[in-house]
Amino acid sequence: MNIFLLQGIALGFSAAVQPGPFMAYMLSQTLTHGFRKTWMIAFAPLISDGPIIALALLVLSQMPAWLQRGLNLVSGVFILLLAWGAYQQWRSFTSLDGGTITAAPGSIFKAALMNALSPMPYIYWSLVTGPILMTGWHENPSYGLGFICAFYIVMISGFLTTIALFSAARNLGNKVSRGLLGISVLALAAFGLFQLWRALVG
Repeated sequence: MNIFLLQGIALGFSAAVQPGPFMAYMLSQTLTHGFRKTWMIAFAPLISDGPIIALALLVLSQMPAWLQRGLNLVSGVFILLLAWGAYQQWRSFTSLDGGTITAAPGSIFKAALMNALSPMPYIYWSLVTGPILMTGWHENPSYGLGFICAFYIVMISGFLTTIALFSAARNLGNKVSRGLLGISVLALAAFGLFQLWRALVG
């Protein structure tokens, strides 16, 4: 198997299981709305990553410190707003009956916006995946395409699997699901505060 394809698979899996604000938000939505109304969040990176990849490849690890601090600040505030929304869902949590839960049509766009505001994708594509993509493309465009396709197929498949698993956890009962939702609230709040801290001390 081509080395670039292998790297795409490995890095895609790593991105799919890496804890972060995107993962916490995805899990909070899954526990509230279930798989059927949350699965599309797994595709949010396809919306946000295009401009990120283009920018990262353009500047390629030359991102100034002030821009990274600014992204940390905006990302922290936005994540804390998401944490507040998840907390409101936790407080009003009464039933997992699918007929009483309304859809969250903006979830994929909120997830995409959160991803776009987070500095991690920029750093990741500048320092890790960007150089691999450029190297593969220069050797043979098919290598670069193979790398990026493998990366997103594996990452999105991992997200869908995680959503399915946590959606199944809802069957364990309201107390378990409310507890998991509470953990995701704390995780979102922690990531938001961490982003603000990085903006202040960076």
